[in-house]
Amino acid sequence: MPDQSVPQARTSAEAAEAPDSTGGHGVSRRELLGTAGATGLVLGAAGGAVGYAAAPAPATPATPLTSVGSGRAMFHGKHQPGITEGLQARGHLVAFDLAAGAGRKEAAALLRRWSTTAERLMAGEAAPHDDTDVARDAGPSSLTITFGFGHGFFDRTGLEKQRPSALDPLPDFSSDHLDKARSDGDLWVQIGANDALVAFHALRAIQKDAGGAARLRWQMNGFNRTPGATAHPMTARNLMGQLDGTRNPKPTDSDFDRRIFVPASGEPAWMANGSYAVVRRIRMLLDDWEKLSVATQEQVIGRRKANGAPLSGGDETTPMDLEKSDSKGNYVVPLNAHARITRPDTNGGAALLRRPFSYHDGFEADGTPDAGLLFVCWQADPLRGFVPVQRKLDRGDALSQFIRHEASALFAVPGGAAKGEYVGQRLLEG
Repeated sequence: MPDQSVPQARTSAEAAEAPDSTGGHGVSRRELLGTAGATGLVLGAAGGAVGYAAAPAPATPATPLTSVGSGRAMFHGKHQPGITEGLQARGHLVAFDLAAGAGRKEAAALLRRWSTTAERLMAGEAAPHDDTDVARDAGPSSLTITFGFGHGFFDRTGLEKQRPSALDPLPDFSSDHLDKARSDGDLWVQIGANDALVAFHALRAIQKDAGGAARLRWQMNGFNRTPGATAHPMTARNLMGQLDGTRNPKPTDSDFDRRIFVPASGEPAWMANGSYAVVRRIRMLLDDWEKLSVATQEQVIGRRKANGAPLSGGDETTPMDLEKSDSKGNYVVPLNAHARITRPDTNGGAALLRRPFSYHDGFEADGTPDAGLLFVCWQADPLRGFVPVQRKLDRGDALSQFIRHEASALFAVPGGAAKGEYVGQRLLEG
């Protein structure tokens, strides 16, 4: 779990300022319905909540209420949604395999259906057909739906010559205990939202749209802290209680696009402005981890548990001093500390944009929790991003004895669809 952080989700106040589909700053009828049914009103970045009661109609037009439900991400754009947006409270990761006999034509029709559905649901509208009404009372809730292609997709569609070399299978790692049934896949869909019902509604719509063209291979459900649950925006915590993602690259970094996205002039051409997603289901051995003292946990990670500050001193954003030693001559940040090993400047500049979800899938017969991280990271080239970092972790990360990699997949995620296009159209119709 490399030591990098995701851009934070917008506050409710910021979401209220986001343009609506007409270019103004209003909210849709569905957003207003979602707000009217709320029991409290979220106020500003502090995330405090107060109740509200019915009041006489004002003489002047009222300012629309804001809520978590009013947040909206755009489907069309240079990049697909669900990459640079902040962490969402609920997520579903789903992989499909094309059905027997389905090829390029069926895949194109499926991506067209999926894109139409994604555009409507992300705008807070009903699914194009057979809507289940699960999300009827909610706004868009920052819903994002992202699509990607796995290695086998190109064989099944006769597009082997268009398969990027960056999509070659990931190497084996010593920490892998992979379940093949929950790994890989021809097609991948990432769904995220700040409301559980909105996320589930999208999952069902996508699954139904698959029809006879694709069959479900695996599905994983995740969660993060709900926006507004903390007094101010902050780096997320994982199920080990650690701030997880302090050094994530930020869109404001001068080299962000170069590290995360395929350039417009890149190869193959259909991947212009796209990215590559590595997906890993990482089981956390929480019973073993929680037996450690906080001081020992901090030595494993290399950062303070309370505030994410490096053991070398300062606060969360203070650069880590890798050379600092204690009175006995020992490095204050151990050589095998997770945060030291994953630093880009110790990995040839390799950088990943981490955008994970935590998961909890119940308990084993002996009471052991089946819980951990649905690790999702984005990069322009996994051979220069994920692979060198994971290889170094494999060689001596102190955290490795407390985690287990149980599933893995790699997907090519093309750039965003222009208005009137569907995702992957340049590949499937090029």
